[in-house]
Amino acid sequence: MQNQIQNIILMPEMDNSVSLEIAKNLGLNEEEFNKIHDIMGRKPNFTELSIFSVMWSEHCSYKNSIIWLKTLPREGKRLLVEAGEENAGLVDIGGGLGCAFKIESHNHPSAIEPFQGAATGVGGIHRDIFTMGARPIAALNSLRFGNIESAKTKHLVKGVVNGISHYGNCFGVPTVGGEVFFNDCYNQNILVNAMSVGIVKAGETVSACADGPGNPVLIVGSATGKDGIHGATFASADLTEDSAEDLPAVQVGDPFQEKLLLEASLEAIQSGAIVGMQDMGAAGITCSTSEMSAKSGTGMRIDLDKVPTRQKNMKPFEILLSESQERMLIVAKKGEEHKLFEIFEKWDLECEHIGEVIDSGRIIFHKSGKVVADVPADPLVLGGGAPVYEREFVRPPYLDKIKDGFDISDVALPTDYVAAAKQLFAAPNLVSKRWVYEQYDSMVRTNTMTTNKHSDAAIVRVKGTKKALAVTTDCNASYVYADPYQGAMIAVSEAARNIVCSGGEPVAITNCLNFGNPYNPEVYYQFVQTIKGMGEACRKFTTPVTGGNVSFYNQSVIDDKTEPVFPTPTIGMLGILDDAEQNMTLDFKEETDLIYLLGESKDDLGSSEYLRVVKGIDFSPVPHFNLDDEAILQKTVSLIIKEGIVSSVHDISDGGLFTNLMESGITGGLGFEINTDTRFRKDAFLFGESQSRVIVTIKSDMVKRFESFMSKHATPFSKLGRVMGENVIIDGEDFGKVADWKDIYEHTLGKHLDA
Repeated sequence: MQNQIQNIILMPEMDNSVSLEIAKNLGLNEEEFNKIHDIMGRKPNFTELSIFSVMWSEHCSYKNSIIWLKTLPREGKRLLVEAGEENAGLVDIGGGLGCAFKIESHNHPSAIEPFQGAATGVGGIHRDIFTMGARPIAALNSLRFGNIESAKTKHLVKGVVNGISHYGNCFGVPTVGGEVFFNDCYNQNILVNAMSVGIVKAGETVSACADGPGNPVLIVGSATGKDGIHGATFASADLTEDSAEDLPAVQVGDPFQEKLLLEASLEAIQSGAIVGMQDMGAAGITCSTSEMSAKSGTGMRIDLDKVPTRQKNMKPFEILLSESQERMLIVAKKGEEHKLFEIFEKWDLECEHIGEVIDSGRIIFHKSGKVVADVPADPLVLGGGAPVYEREFVRPPYLDKIKDGFDISDVALPTDYVAAAKQLFAAPNLVSKRWVYEQYDSMVRTNTMTTNKHSDAAIVRVKGTKKALAVTTDCNASYVYADPYQGAMIAVSEAARNIVCSGGEPVAITNCLNFGNPYNPEVYYQFVQTIKGMGEACRKFTTPVTGGNVSFYNQSVIDDKTEPVFPTPTIGMLGILDDAEQNMTLDFKEETDLIYLLGESKDDLGSSEYLRVVKGIDFSPVPHFNLDDEAILQKTVSLIIKEGIVSSVHDISDGGLFTNLMESGITGGLGFEINTDTRFRKDAFLFGESQSRVIVTIKSDMVKRFESFMSKHATPFSKLGRVMGENVIIDGEDFGKVADWKDIYEHTLGKHLDA
């Protein structure tokens, strides 16, 4: 081996350019720089150092998070692949079908160039799905922006939504659900999390492997350009006022090219000529060659001169680190590669033979007849020799201030509940996101069941079967900020509750963990506690974590002041309805239907929109939550839906009971009359966000059956009132017509963004 190293012919202009200073500029520290020397057994050249820098970046290596991620539940009866083993999670949904799903972030690129940043985030997550052989059938997203009155925020919202809609609509996959939140903590560093869900038949999946020395290595899809170079490094550092200068790190997407790549890839899989396949996302050719090789314990010899490029005279590191979109790396069966050439030519896509699998465990890159880089595959990747750290964490002092500094008795009751309700109901975080979702095509492929019928989760048919998928993205970051442990449990629980209230069975989750700088002990405390809370909730609901994404460095440095975003662990959850007819909707159905509350109310206003919007109190304790009570509630709700006892089901979450009653009324075009419970403060009863509560409606002839059923279960329940006409009546006071509330609900966001 030492003789091999000595005989490597290196490009002269690269050989002497490496220093610790350059390594630091590439995002490596001194310890890592020295470790690379030890692994290589010699001084790396610039191209090799660049390879290590992207593969050991936070974005690719998870070096500051993997220790804690491994504590999450990763096994389940429906899982078809282990978490992290493939490009996406894969679960058995029965009938010889699997569902591949995953969520990932594209935060930094979207903050700098919102249209392309968001668009390529959508494209990248769909490629993770069809690289495994699954056809994407649904997309979701979770978006966080700063102050809605800010001109910058309006610019970012419009760019991100336009980017998502452009790519998704052109690609032909419906966007079926998501969430949009506004908070000043995201003023500089927005969050754009994209999720994709796909279906694959048993036996038709493809692994991201490089088995079989001698097998040819092909690159397919778009040509390689200079867009996205060092994008993984860009995503692994704080945003600053100068980050716009990193614009070349933002990729440029082409959804029409990706549509061709999807169809060609699925046809290529059917040919039987593919050994392994992986999309080129973060770190481009570098990542796909090293990860596929490491997985199989093999290596690759790659000729960079054969890689189709968009610009002339691209340097080796530019080709290797480019994150140009719509590209795949394929390992083909030797002697059958002609099948793949024919398929990709039919779809008018480039397909070039750029190398072959070798048995050395090394990746050797050639250009102009010379070896420009020779690196071992395994040390580049997670689980090999990539660094793993356990960072210091310290409980942030603000948590004690929140816990001890709030007393509900100091909050004055409203003098006018109608005015308070209207002020709350017009909050950007509570109103309809129609302005956003009307730009998305939700009906393409005609699988979506919740376009005209509304459920707490999006429902997507599995064509050719009776089944449907229930999918959702959820996280209230204000809760997680107030208590990372409890807040993370609530995020998982709300996702599961949404699926249960829609008639589904929660199966598994993917997550997108958005945090500040992991080297900040207080940020790392938030991360650790979030993982612990998430893990406990997932174990309670038997929803293993199939994979996802950790996005650190979501903080801005402006005028030497560091501003981390709220800890935001977005939960993407998958549920299954064995029969799509089991789908339960949230809209009020008929006048005279009775309204019941399942679960227990509390004198609790913690972290509510009401406190922020109406009372001007930004920080308060997390709302009441008990995981055991939540699990009992969900089991009860699931049973009463299956028994056919209820007419509508809607969980109580952001905005409290009033907001969620109003959503059911607006959706059904009906009003309601209720009485509050005098055991509690009226504002807490109406606007508090204590968890583990659900609203159901019951037909009058089902009341006895319902109450008999509930008396046999541990979940508390109480009668609130009835569905009625067109007005809203609370404690005998007329709150006005539902139609007027609907106008507030559906048009407020657009008025803000178009102002």
